[in-house]
Amino acid sequence: MTTPHLRKSIGRSPLWRAFLLIPLVFACFALVQLPAAGMQNGVLDWGNTPLEPAIITFDAPGAGTGPGQGTIPYAINPAGTIMGSYLDASNVYYGFLRAMDSTITTFAAPGAGTGPYQGTQPFSINPARTITGVYQDASGAYHGFLRTRDGAITTFDVPGAGTGPNQGTVPEDINPAETISGIYRNASLVNHGFVRAPNGAVTTFDVPGGGTGPFQGTGMSSVDCLNPAGAIVGPMFDSNDAFHGYLRAPNGMITVFDVPGAGTGSGQGTYPTGINQAGTIQGFYVDSSNVYHGFVRAPNGAFTTFDVPGAGTGPGQGTIGFNINAPGAITGPYVDGSDVNHGFLRAKNGAITTFDVPGAGTGPGQGTIPSCNNPVDAITGDYIDSSNVAHGFLRTP
Repeated sequence: MTTPHLRKSIGRSPLWRAFLLIPLVFACFALVQLPAAGMQNGVLDWGNTPLEPAIITFDAPGAGTGPGQGTIPYAINPAGTIMGSYLDASNVYYGFLRAMDSTITTFAAPGAGTGPYQGTQPFSINPARTITGVYQDASGAYHGFLRTRDGAITTFDVPGAGTGPNQGTVPEDINPAETISGIYRNASLVNHGFVRAPNGAVTTFDVPGGGTGPFQGTGMSSVDCLNPAGAIVGPMFDSNDAFHGYLRAPNGMITVFDVPGAGTGSGQGTYPTGINQAGTIQGFYVDSSNVYHGFVRAPNGAFTTFDVPGAGTGPGQGTIGFNINAPGAITGPYVDGSDVNHGFLRAKNGAITTFDVPGAGTGPGQGTIPSCNNPVDAITGDYIDSSNVAHGFLRTP
């Protein structure tokens, strides 16, 4: 079974392997006292006293404990609310929301299927705690949903989306204005982009150069690929299954770009995974040897590439940036020479800090996988333990 989702779930389960094969993963148990926190202008303030970063781990109620199951946080908003999904013992997906007081609320979209790898998967949350994501129905088709702060869920489909297995509508991002961006897959399994305005009006688009075969066309990543101004970034998949970066401006103008050094073969190329308020884009590229490297694209189009110390140099190894926050800090995993995942945080000035969640496994495909950092660099993600079970974590600055 394949999925149209293109980002942080790479390599997690049969649902998450449609486009890239990266040995990413999950892990076990650690509990550290959180520093005192408060709010400043709607953004979490962890206090003024310098402290060592603290890590707390958590599991959503009902999360499965078998290999490939568990808790998978995707995003953390400025106030510290964490959102993600969990896979239960029957391999069904459900959404969860973790508040600052550690209370976890679980939910399912109306119409979500209850078969293996079906269910509800939220992908993005805005400052008002409005969530968007996808649910897969009992027939294997995908549909979009919008969940408001009070828990009300609205479902929707993009005109032209297919209705068969692995077809349909996949919202990926939501900004403060409640504009949603994502992809839809038609009856021929070709991907196209869409933007849904707060009033429900939908605009569709295709990136020039996109292939027209199954699983080719216009892609997108989740969490932060739609900024407050309405600019969108993502990967475009060509007819050779290589990927290229694109920037869609708020006025609809599209610019395609490639990082110097990116490969041009199948499964290689440039893969943007975030854009912040300033218009700085980050992501990763895969070179001709199938090694992953991080990149930053400035608003003027200039590229900076980087590798985390300790990142492996073999196929499927390297540095994978997943999220960029408003100040310009980047987080994500790097894969070492033994195919183990570790976390990193790259400051705007280029300084890199690495970390591992206590209890994270040390075997191939195991370890620490950061997904998102908020404006004050509180980081969430998952770690995969030695039994290949996923658990959530929060790393506070």
